[in-house]
Amino acid sequence: MNIFEDYLIKIENTIKKANQYNLLELPENLSGINVDIPPAKFNGDVSTNVAMVLSKINKKPPIELAEIISGLLKKNDKNIDHISIEKPGFINLKFKKEFWSAFILDVLNKPSYGTNLSGKKNSYLVEFVSANPTGPLHVGHSRGAILGDVISNLLSFNGHNVTKEYYVNDYGNQISHFTKSVYFRIKEITNNETFPIEDKDLYPGAYLIDIAKKIISKNKDIDFNDYDKISEKLKKLSIEESLKLIKTNLENLGIKHDNFASETEVIKNKEVDEVIKNLKEKKFIYEGKIKAPEGENNENWVEREQLLFKSTEFGDDKDRALQKEDKSWTYFASDVAYHNTKLKRNFDVLVNILGADHAGYIKRITSVVEALSGKKNKLICKVSQLVKLIKDKKPFKMSKRKGDYITIEDLINEVGKDATRFIMLSRSSDAEIDFDFDKVKEKSKENPIYYVQYAYARISSVFRNTQHEIKNDIKITNSEYKFGDQEIKLFKKISEWPKCVEVSTEKLEPHRISVYLYELASEFHSYWNMGKDDISKRFIEEDNSIKEEKLVFLKSIANTIKSGMDILGVDTPEKM
Repeated sequence: MNIFEDYLIKIENTIKKANQYNLLELPENLSGINVDIPPAKFNGDVSTNVAMVLSKINKKPPIELAEIISGLLKKNDKNIDHISIEKPGFINLKFKKEFWSAFILDVLNKPSYGTNLSGKKNSYLVEFVSANPTGPLHVGHSRGAILGDVISNLLSFNGHNVTKEYYVNDYGNQISHFTKSVYFRIKEITNNETFPIEDKDLYPGAYLIDIAKKIISKNKDIDFNDYDKISEKLKKLSIEESLKLIKTNLENLGIKHDNFASETEVIKNKEVDEVIKNLKEKKFIYEGKIKAPEGENNENWVEREQLLFKSTEFGDDKDRALQKEDKSWTYFASDVAYHNTKLKRNFDVLVNILGADHAGYIKRITSVVEALSGKKNKLICKVSQLVKLIKDKKPFKMSKRKGDYITIEDLINEVGKDATRFIMLSRSSDAEIDFDFDKVKEKSKENPIYYVQYAYARISSVFRNTQHEIKNDIKITNSEYKFGDQEIKLFKKISEWPKCVEVSTEKLEPHRISVYLYELASEFHSYWNMGKDDISKRFIEEDNSIKEEKLVFLKSIANTIKSGMDILGVDTPEKM
């Protein structure tokens, strides 16, 4: 039961009926009308802006229209206790207590509570992580990985068809340097040769020794003394081992991709040639010159004729190069080709999760997708901002044995999968986040993951001690429970869950889920603590039984927490 959606329909039906009796004029489109969560000071359960939307066409002040609409709503809806009007014309509805009893039973009878079952169901391709396959994933990758995974979970929760993809950048100079680094580690192991650490192009991480050892043990037939002769074979083997490492990192975070797309395959399959031809036919490519980038010394900049994409026609600040000076394709060109392969697979919506260092890349790639598809907003890009690790109130550097960065493996070993996932989603992805190790390990309200899990564990303990299973459905024998104001306060919070899911999905902002769960858990813990002084707020009777309405109350909270934590990919332990 989504009370916001239900009351939007009721309000629209009310004003349509009023229009039939010439009481109101209506615009052609009612899409501007909404029903939302009112500010706490308004003393309402739901709030609507309908009077403001209709003000212009009716040539009346919103307050005057609000009085008319309020009267019609109160007359036709027995669930409304009272209606208040706030400037400039918000209508706030307060429901009767009986409404909430029916509401919470409806919630318990709907296993899919919170899911948006209306509207078109789309197919989404969500591409995330896509780190170069040159070693283990670091902390910076973890936030984008979790963001992409939970966005996928959100979309799936709402009935959309989702494919999760990792684009493997296995082509170009970085891969050549990586392959050579593995080769020198092999020589270090087999011939006792010194790794050339002074070569800044090479990857120095100790993880390469493990990769080298695995390649040696699995390929006894390869002679590793001639790099030029084995470089292609070694590149393939090195990438395979590195991807195994990356997949293990992701699995430890609770993430599994459906597809791994290869840049090398894009190049080999002549996808770049195909997309360039396509863009030329659409007249989005030309031979031209690019001026020096802002801040670049103009004296050192050489303007030259090169193949350019007309990204300025789509709002970009300059056109973008598709070929280098030696006529080889730029990274942008191969990325254009890769996105064309996405379009050829006929997904309704494409979603890219990008790191903070790729924020400036968004306009050009969305521009080219629009040029190829002819549709705006076909590609949605979300940026995952930086993560700052804090310990003892200072920036924290963990082991550097893997190279020059802190790995996901280090992070999970320190705090675990659940804390990593939840805390990375505790703020909007476009804001930097402080990951405070001391707070994550606290057993207090200051640690949001602990506070939410503890709420579920507390509820589980009541079920366990009264011989009930929290995972089982409750058999309802009474539909007219008498709930008080404190219980209804929690029901109101539960009623906001579908709205939270809806907005999180529309905006692709899963941090709203973790914020909501923390607020719900806080409300529950406050209620639990009332039982210390108020016997009526205690759950277990002296004979270890529990009243049915108390079970209903607890089960509705537990189900909502479980639903949200499942979307986040975080466990709900029954004991803590």
